[in-house]
This record gives sequence, structure tokens and C-alpha cells, in this order.
Amino acid sequence: MTAQTSAVEAGRVAGSERRHLFDRYRYPMVLLGRLVRTDFKLRYHGSALGYLWSLLRPLFLFLVLYLVFAKFLNLGAGIPHYPQYLLLGIILWTYFAEVTANSVAAIVAKGDLLRKIDFPKYVIILAGSFSAFINLLLNLAVLGIFMAVGRVHVSWHAVLIVPLVVELFVFALALSFFLSALYVRFRDVAFIWEVFMQAAFYAAPIIYSVSQVPLSIAKLQLLSPMAQIIQDARYVLITDQAPTIYDVYGGRVWVWLVPLAICLVSLVLAAGYFRNRSKYFAEEV
Repeated sequence: MTAQTSAVEAGRVAGSERRHLFDRYRYPMVLLGRLVRTDFKLRYHGSALGYLWSLLRPLFLFLVLYLVFAKFLNLGAGIPHYPQYLLLGIILWTYFAEVTANSVAAIVAKGDLLRKIDFPKYVIILAGSFSAFINLLLNLAVLGIFMAVGRVHVSWHAVLIVPLVVELFVFALALSFFLSALYVRFRDVAFIWEVFMQAAFYAAPIIYSVSQVPLSIAKLQLLSPMAQIIQDARYVLITDQAPTIYDVYGGRVWVWLVPLAICLVSLVLAAGYFRNRSKYFAEEV
């Protein structure tokens, strides 16, 4: 009888621990879902076009850049399906810029909430990332329409866009963790990052192809995760003539590991820095 009682008690304890573990991880997920919905709804609240702005912004930028660089400067000469080639680069960069720009002041903007409620701070950054990710998926759907109109041949390589999008999400998230935590102490970060992103837009192979720059510069560019992601995405979706890091480095497969390692190491270091700093957020915001 004693053994049966002990077994029942052990079962109750185990069940209680499982429920506690479930609640521990369920709460952040529920909070994340609510923050994502709220952020997505409020972003264009009060505007006449609403959610359409998430599609129109990259399209307007595409139109301006296409007219200036393709029609006037003839920069797209020799690049197959250049309109789709350019639009894909703009869409991926827009997501990266949106995630990082919105994350910089995300913690400070939620200062009142941080002082009133104890919850995992990383949820704030994840919510902004997932909200922007919805915009990314919508813009990729628009790209699909452009590809159909432009009669871009789609092969089985198109499925490889999935790991590339995951890599993009990880890299943007890593920088978001770092920038948001740093901004709490140093408010100049927002201005520095804005200037950096303006310069980085033209430094990255978005408007032009890496084949149009010296090989030494192309090698440096493609070690950057953003440049590698953009060129690989163009290769798998638009044209197999888009130079990738594999081509630039003479067929060395291992070089692909460099930008991947940068993404993963950046995420680990940034998440660690964010976690260490998060205990002081409520006091400093």
C-alpha cells in the first residue's frame, strides 16, 4: 500500500512539473503571438492604404531605382530578368532594414510595460522580427507575380529559398538583439545605424551584380551574410547566371560556411549580450 501511495505521489509530482514546464514556455509564446498581432495592426493604423504600404514601399523604391539605374544608366545590361533581379534584392534588404531599424528602440518604447510586468524581454524583439517577416512573405508573393509576368523559369532550386530566408531571419534577429540592448545605454546607436544602413545599401550588390565589381571586392562582399543571401536567392529564383560565393571563390564549397558561421556566432553572442543586459532594462529605460 505504501509503495502504491508513493507511486501515486511521484506521478502527481511529475505531472505538476510537466504542467509547470508547459506553462513556463507557453506564456512567452502566447505573449509573442499577441505582440505580433498588435504590432502588425498598429503599424499602419490610421493610414488610408493600411497594410498595402508594406507592399508599396519596396515597389516604389524598385520603380525609382529601376528608372535611374536600368533605364538611364543602363546598369542592368547583361543581367537576365533584371527587374525581378532588382526587386528580389530590394525585398530582402527591406526586410533586413525594417527588422533592425524597428528593433533599435523597441526595448525603450516598451519601457512602461517593462516596469510593470515581469516577462521575457526577448519576446519584444522576436515580435518585431515576426511582424516584419509577415511583410517579407507578402512581398515575396508579389515577386512571384512579377516572375510570372516576366516569364522567369522556376526550377526545383526554388525550394532553396527556404533555408536562405531562415538564414536572413537569424542574421537580422542577431543584430536586433545587439542593437536594442546597446541602445538602452547609448542612444546615439539609432543615428549611427541609420547612416550605416544608407551606406550599406549601395555597398551591397542590390542594384548591381557582383560580376560588375573587381574580383577582390566581390570576394569581400560575399563574405557578408546579406550579400551571400541576396546572390544565392537570385540564383535559386531568378537566374543561374547570378554569381554566388561558390563561383567567386572558384568552386570552394567550404567558403559558404563563412557567412553561415557569422550568422550563428552573431546570434549566440548577441543573445548572450541581450540576456546579460536585460536584467537592467527596467531601471535604465
